[in-house]
Amino acid sequence: MSLELTFLGTGSAFPSPGRGAAALLLRREGQCWLFDCGEGTQTQLMRSRLRAARITKIFITHLHGDHIFGLPGLLCTLSLQSSPEASKAPIDIYGPLGLRSFLWRSLELSHSQLLFPYAVHELVPTRDQCPPEEFRDFSGLDRGEALPQAPPGRVLHLDPGEDSYLLLEDEQLVVRAFRLFHRVPSFGFVLEEKPRPGKLNVQKLKDLG
Repeated sequence: MSLELTFLGTGSAFPSPGRGAAALLLRREGQCWLFDCGEGTQTQLMRSRLRAARITKIFITHLHGDHIFGLPGLLCTLSLQSSPEASKAPIDIYGPLGLRSFLWRSLELSHSQLLFPYAVHELVPTRDQCPPEEFRDFSGLDRGEALPQAPPGRVLHLDPGEDSYLLLEDEQLVVRAFRLFHRVPSFGFVLEEKPRPGKLNVQKLKDLG
């Protein structure tokens, strides 16, 4: 399995012309996975040799603006570059509880309609992930409101046994999120490659005794 990382932005809340806000791209077998999407991420993608159209998954560590303010714009640009396909697989977006409402509100208020499906999978934080005075309970956000075009997705809870959140699993790897302590609930992501059985040349072994 081939993995290649490209740092699109390593700046903090105050980006500079030469250092964008947080964003990292992982290339894996023709797909691109984006980790965080600060302001200017799509511009950084255009400056690179990477193709934004190959992004299939997006992972957001936390809801501070320097990690998410570029996301609505990136999705809109991807929509302008695409054609509507009923069979197209959705872009999966993973992040803290509240991310679905942020995206839906941003796109709704700006009258933005995406030509591709997307799903938002929200991680439910625990109260010890940030100072008590900074914790916001977004579990009831938009409850009772009709959100006919809100994106689908799962709500993921902490697995106490693993002390992590299982996000996805395929034949080659497992992706999990784990809790970080920050001013707001934050998550790290780990990609764990599954064991691969080795290959033995049995005849060669016999020949060597």
